Amino acid sequence: MSDEEEATPRGPLEIGTVLQCKWRDDEYHKAEIIDMREGETGSMEYYVHYHEYNRRLDEWISLDRMDLSTIEDKEKKKEKEEDNRKMTRNKRKIEETTHRDEDAKMAALEKEHEEITKVKNINVIELGKWEIDTWYFSPYPEEFAKCSKLYICEFCLKYMKKKKTLSRHKLKCDLRHPPGNEIYRNGTLSVFEVDGKKNKIYCQNLCLLAKLFLDHKTLYYDVEPFLFYIMTECDDRGCHTVGYFSKEKNSQDDYNLACILTLPPYQRRGIGKLLISFSYELSKKEGKVGSPEKPLSDLGLLSFRSYWTQVLLEILRKHRGNLSIRDISEMSSIKPEDIISTLQSLNLIKYWKGQHIISVTPKIIEEHLKNAGKQDSVKIEPKNIHWTPPTPPAHKKRT
Repeated sequence: MSDEEEATPRGPLEIGTVLQCKWRDDEYHKAEIIDMREGETGSMEYYVHYHEYNRRLDEWISLDRMDLSTIEDKEKKKEKEEDNRKMTRNKRKIEETTHRDEDAKMAALEKEHEEITKVKNINVIELGKWEIDTWYFSPYPEEFAKCSKLYICEFCLKYMKKKKTLSRHKLKCDLRHPPGNEIYRNGTLSVFEVDGKKNKIYCQNLCLLAKLFLDHKTLYYDVEPFLFYIMTECDDRGCHTVGYFSKEKNSQDDYNLACILTLPPYQRRGIGKLLISFSYELSKKEGKVGSPEKPLSDLGLLSFRSYWTQVLLEILRKHRGNLSIRDISEMSSIKPEDIISTLQSLNLIKYWKGQHIISVTPKIIEEHLKNAGKQDSVKIEPKNIHWTPPTPPAHKKRT
């Protein structure tokens, strides 16, 4: 038997098979088969996850991109998994057991969520002038989820299966900006506040679109308790969505942001930090401190940490006297816990005699500001925000 015959499988490869697959850099990387299907030509296609990369880079590939000689021995894999399970069991015996039931429930929910969402159902979307590769699964209705490409109206976010359907829709759609109140404008940048209760379909469509680029987003249809702040770039054709954040109307945990997304064509332009900054400007107008809902996505955490770092360093540079965590929190509307974690990451805080002490010199601040990179050229101008905090339900007068 030749090496080529030996490397060719007699039947389809099994789900769970681990082997080396050729990635977009033309190098082979360790990957696991997550799913399989029959392709348009009748040959098998495999959905693979590359072990060293984020799930957003999972993809469908054909057999010719797999090195079949590197298939891992399943028995060895099972033995390794069993060893890992034994180690985990032994570790658990030593660890605290206080929240065991809650942890088990959360783990089960996470596993269920991962099973449902592990295979990307839509590969590409067309949104305005952009054709965008998607990153994750999104629960669009099944008849649309089977399309490899989805066509979305950039103004009302209605989704369609065919280009000609979108073309017909454009002739009838009279929206040229998000269906809400414009509460901010600075040059070509605008922000619209959209109520999830008043504009339910639009907000549901926005959440479905966002899920294509967010791994752990779970809110799709229950949009009524939320407000959505849509950031747009405006030209003579209308206001084009670049990103958004959502916020609970009444958060018991002082969350000023529930979900945040910058659409891929607009990433690496500081849009994420502008959205974060806007959420804190709203908190200042409310006279509250705020914090984002946890857990944050990997990109979300990077954006927030970058924003917190810049704001705190600027405050410390401007106010060279003794500042407490509470003082900084009142100036910035950033929650004390987020201030402490950020200063700890910069080694600018010490814990002494039961309290946190900020330990900085002007030279250290300047060094950190230099390392943080160039200052953002575009910032939120608070004077351009035309918004009044909504009256809490408890304060409404009875009729």
